[in-house]
Amino acid sequence: MLIVVFLFITQIAAQEKVADTAFKPSGKLWGYTYGDYYYKAHADTLNRGGANQYTGIEKGRNAFQIRRAYLGYNYDIHPKFSAELLLAAEDNVVTANGTTTGDLTIDNKFTFYIKYANLRWKNIWKGTDLVVGQQSTPAFSLVVDPIWSYRSIERTITDIRRTPSFDLGVGLQGKFDPETGNLGYNIFVGNGTAARPENDKYKWFGGDVYAKFFDKKLVFDLYADYQRLNWNPGLHHSMNMIKGFAAYTTPAFTAGVEAFINHGKNDVIGVRDGINDTLSANATGISTFVRGVVVKDKLNFFARFDTYNPDTKYNAVDYQSYKGLSASYEPNNKEHFITAGLDFTPIKNVHVMPNIWYNRYISKRTDVTGPFKQDYDLVYRITFFYVYGR
Repeated sequence: MLIVVFLFITQIAAQEKVADTAFKPSGKLWGYTYGDYYYKAHADTLNRGGANQYTGIEKGRNAFQIRRAYLGYNYDIHPKFSAELLLAAEDNVVTANGTTTGDLTIDNKFTFYIKYANLRWKNIWKGTDLVVGQQSTPAFSLVVDPIWSYRSIERTITDIRRTPSFDLGVGLQGKFDPETGNLGYNIFVGNGTAARPENDKYKWFGGDVYAKFFDKKLVFDLYADYQRLNWNPGLHHSMNMIKGFAAYTTPAFTAGVEAFINHGKNDVIGVRDGINDTLSANATGISTFVRGVVVKDKLNFFARFDTYNPDTKYNAVDYQSYKGLSASYEPNNKEHFITAGLDFTPIKNVHVMPNIWYNRYISKRTDVTGPFKQDYDLVYRITFFYVYGR
């Protein structure tokens, strides 16, 4: 028996040695950029929607802007090992309290940061890669984003809420059926701080399983994550999301739906007559989209509608308002988001996309009445998007 095992291992080693002899390390530089010319046709009176890029921008403003620029390099070190480095410069966001986040230097110049820096060990066991470093997470980057395919127009509904699309940690990306790739999974554990250094002792856990049927036309994905944000005798604060995704996709037409519930344990503070109560919240969202071909290789269309409720447990009878403890989950306003447009492709990898961007806010607070109860942001845009090195 030992002789058989020894001969088997020797044969595998010999095969890998032959493969190594034929292999030549190589790398590839790639990237893409997208941005817009936009015109703000209407501005929400209360400047709500801190998670979106048009909050705080007055009616009538128009500008040229770059919302993302990528510069990446992928290098195959060995048949079983590859490295990835990605520099990114991404759009600035005005938060609900008026501060800004984004990739700006102290004198407000656009700049790059390290988004990915990882090492991939291919087929650590059959059908599964081990990835160590700063990388895509299972939240939506690996399955949902490619099917929606219009990140250049808007983030997915969970990305808008800033569920991490990338993080520093370790992940397993695998297929249960390596030959066909119809059933797979992604598991990740990381800091939960994206590109920033770890700032506490807690970790962010995320994972999904997916299945593809009918020649990969019908796709299902189930995702969950969990992170403790503060855990001491006086406050147990954590977030836990469960999300489902389904899509029918062909080269000519795609339709999809994504829905989530995010349980924030002790994530909001109910305010009543000067008294603050720490409460748990359930945020929910549903996103539906379609895209398709009008003229093959030249003109496509896309449309999407999202509905978002930051807290299904909101109690407007006992509390005048709420304060959120998580910056991306402002609890006092429901949102309805719409985008639609055309995608003109004069040549491969170059896109010009006229589109509308609309977000309506519905206040749940008892002290917000009249014309302020509902309002909206409306933006008209011409978006440009180009890819190079791929």
